[in-house]
Amino acid sequence: MVQQKKIVDEVPGWLRVYEDGSVDRTWTGSPEAKFMAEPVAPHEEFVAGVAVRDVVTDRKSGRRVRIYFPEDVPQADSAKLPVFLHFHGGGFCISQADWFMYHNAYTKLAASARAICVSPYLRLAPEHRLPAALEDGYAALEWLSSVARGESREPWLEEHADFTRIFPIGDSSGGNVAHEVARRAGEAEDLGPVRLAGVIPIHPGFVRSQRSRSELEQPETPFLNRIMMDKFLSLGLPEGSTKDHPITCPMGRAAPALEGLKLPPMLLCVAEKDLVVDTEMEFYEAMKAANKEVELLVSHGMTHSFYLNKMAVDADPATAAETDRLITGIAEFIKKH
Repeated sequence: MVQQKKIVDEVPGWLRVYEDGSVDRTWTGSPEAKFMAEPVAPHEEFVAGVAVRDVVTDRKSGRRVRIYFPEDVPQADSAKLPVFLHFHGGGFCISQADWFMYHNAYTKLAASARAICVSPYLRLAPEHRLPAALEDGYAALEWLSSVARGESREPWLEEHADFTRIFPIGDSSGGNVAHEVARRAGEAEDLGPVRLAGVIPIHPGFVRSQRSRSELEQPETPFLNRIMMDKFLSLGLPEGSTKDHPITCPMGRAAPALEGLKLPPMLLCVAEKDLVVDTEMEFYEAMKAANKEVELLVSHGMTHSFYLNKMAVDADPATAAETDRLITGIAEFIKKH
């Protein structure tokens, strides 16, 4: 009789950690939702206005990115395309750049904004606790710089990317990564031709040790509930850290003062019924107080990462309308910057 491995920690539906240190991320929740967490193969032909390829950016480490390339791009150098540098969410513990939920959302965004999307595959905790995901995120920006300098090759980017209009963007924990990549870029001595034109955290996981009112009162969903948030962060943050860590609480006392950061213009996207909307708004107010250029896009009546849930977008007209408004708002921000 084969002895089953003992589970020592888990996030129901999403993740199980075993006593031997192995991790199982097989989806065990609702079967009809399983497709959203399945990988989508790259395709060089245009589907829904976008072609997709995976590129190894560093053979030694195995780092790679997924690229979404929009159809009918202009040929003139003066009409080169902005670049989304996208960081997937998942509490630093689950999801990948090729999951259907991201493929579906960023296909729409790349086509709508007429932008190239570069989405790195981030290492996951608990096997790779922070700062691993942050290092992978910043390495993707450095790779873009190496392509801009001619040191690395990627034809889609070499021929069509405007390297002076890079926009870090990320949802949930990916929003934390986007902010941190922008912060580090502001301290960088030389990124060559690369310039960050803006940063777009979408429903970022900005929290603190003491629960906010929204954490206690807003509805829990399969995309975010209190147990999920607490477990993911306990597995993802450096050993011994609390939610007051600068990555999860960039407006807190332990974080570098926002006044001293060199940040590009920011579009902060929040959802009215998100569990963490109160702490996201604390960050927004701290940015304003620090005289940073920050705009706010509120999705009314929506919960955390609502736009990634294709079933809800297809079934509920309000969710579909707010998804369209979010994509339009991001596209308009890109055009302005």
